[in-house]
Amino acid sequence: MLSLTGLTGTIIPVLRHIAMVVVAVLLAWLSDWLCRRLLVPLVMKLTAKTEFDWDDQLFNRKVLVSACHIVPAIVIWQLLPWVFYQYPIVFDILKRLTAIYITVMATRTVVCFINAFQGYESEGRRSNMQQYARSFSSVVKIILMFVAGIVVIAIILNKNPLTLFAGLGALSAVLLLVFQDTITGLVAGIHLTSNDMLRKGDWITVEKAGVNGNVEDMTLTTVKVRNFDNTIVTISPKTLINDSFQNWKGMQESDGRRVRRCVSYDVHSVRIIDDAMRQHLIDKGFFKESELEGREVNLTLFRRYMERYITGRDDVNEQMTYFVTEDEAGPNGIPVEFYFFLKQKKWEDYEHHMSDIMDIIYATSNEFGLSVHQYFPSKK
Repeated sequence: MLSLTGLTGTIIPVLRHIAMVVVAVLLAWLSDWLCRRLLVPLVMKLTAKTEFDWDDQLFNRKVLVSACHIVPAIVIWQLLPWVFYQYPIVFDILKRLTAIYITVMATRTVVCFINAFQGYESEGRRSNMQQYARSFSSVVKIILMFVAGIVVIAIILNKNPLTLFAGLGALSAVLLLVFQDTITGLVAGIHLTSNDMLRKGDWITVEKAGVNGNVEDMTLTTVKVRNFDNTIVTISPKTLINDSFQNWKGMQESDGRRVRRCVSYDVHSVRIIDDAMRQHLIDKGFFKESELEGREVNLTLFRRYMERYITGRDDVNEQMTYFVTEDEAGPNGIPVEFYFFLKQKKWEDYEHHMSDIMDIIYATSNEFGLSVHQYFPSKK
């Protein structure tokens, strides 16, 4: 065709190669355009019509577009022998570069697919199976990137990748040292998941690490926790395994949240009630006259009344353990312990209802002639 235009000499091979390169580039661009404009929307429409949600998540636009970027490289790979058959050196260099590009983009596509798989999970707390899948998906990504790196090096050196893999046996100690945190994190994560010790969404407390909040994410090497002051704390799964931590999951799933408060009373305010105090308690409606026969101690009556008052509240779960008892007296007076469970487990509601009850306890103590013990350090 070029000869028909009247051109002669060495210009024809040059123009021929330029034209073939342009055609190859245009075909590669066209294949990418067709994939992104036709194939991607088609697949997304098909997944949208299904009743399942997992296909929409796994075959999202990012995964499909990443896969489309491999197609132009395959087109170039097939056209290279036709375009550069007279230039073996150029053909070999471009062939290796194209192979490296295909390897990198294929790896990127699989990583995007794994990330989409990890993103497909229920809201709130993560199930054991989801956590297992997330942990092993992270391991698969690391192995995949490592294998892709070996393949790229083999392409550059024009070696068989299996030969390079065989030579890695001598570097196993170095690899174990490099991936030490990943391996220990994986083992610790398996312990946490298999024993159902921790899930996404759990409220945990780790005093040594200053952690007191909800688990936002769990990976091979870190557990990310958002504290209630909105600070983010990251700790390793190995730390949670080696040290102790408190998981409030049992409380959140139970029928009540425990309240255990202790109030110390002055020993000198504890006495047997007289007729005036007996009549005062009857007039206030704390007890009936028939309930105050004989010698009664004001602290005993106070404990009896507060136990009845606490269990009579709508916000207290009377089906769970409750009692008002006193501990051994000491320098700080007589400790009286109030032990019960509130139905409100949410932090704000729990604190408000508990404060309301404690206010009643403090205010009612004076009605029984009891004095709360207070310590005032002497000024020097």
